[in-house]
Amino acid sequence: MSSNNIAQTLTTTLNDALLSVANFIPRLISGLIVLLIGVIIASFLKQIILEIFKFLKIENWLKRYGVPESKDGGVNWSNILAEIVRWFIIILFLIPVADIWGLGKFTDVLNNLLLYLPNVFVAVLILLVGFVVARLVYDILLASIRGISKDVARSVATIGKWSVMIFVFLIVLSQLGIASDLIRILFSGFVAMIAIAGGLAFGLGGRDLAKETLEKLKKQL
Repeated sequence: MSSNNIAQTLTTTLNDALLSVANFIPRLISGLIVLLIGVIIASFLKQIILEIFKFLKIENWLKRYGVPESKDGGVNWSNILAEIVRWFIIILFLIPVADIWGLGKFTDVLNNLLLYLPNVFVAVLILLVGFVVARLVYDILLASIRGISKDVARSVATIGKWSVMIFVFLIVLSQLGIASDLIRILFSGFVAMIAIAGGLAFGLGGRDLAKETLEKLKKQL
């Protein structure tokens, strides 16, 4: 190949590259504008959600019902929920931006992530409700158990609380789609354990009561 042909090939390649860059620059700018608008809207919605949670005093209610929080106070549940919403909006705007930039495969990834984020939001809500219900179960059991020592009553209430929390954790993992088959096996084992424990407790500790009840029923008949 002569030097003239090599120079012509390099010139053609360079011109094509410059033309591609020149054609991509308007799409790059328009995509950045759309992305900037999405980030602004997402941040604005996050602040609105935080203000709503602050007005409703969500953190105080959660703290009252024993929902755990960070020790340094830097992360709280309101921020987590608001941040999920913020990223949902950002990804929602990233999808058309990826189309503008011609990133087809990246668009598919964003679509899957966009469909998954609501599951994360619902999972966090389920977890918060679970913390509240577990605390209520603990308080109810502690207040309703009579005739036994405080330590035993506290132990029974703690078992009830953690039983609820284990159940809630299994629901959260199922909502997130993490090891669904394993979760079903664990849930079945957990229910079987409760049933066996209840049967043993009634069989060993409630024999006299069951016998007395059956005798009364027999006499009435």
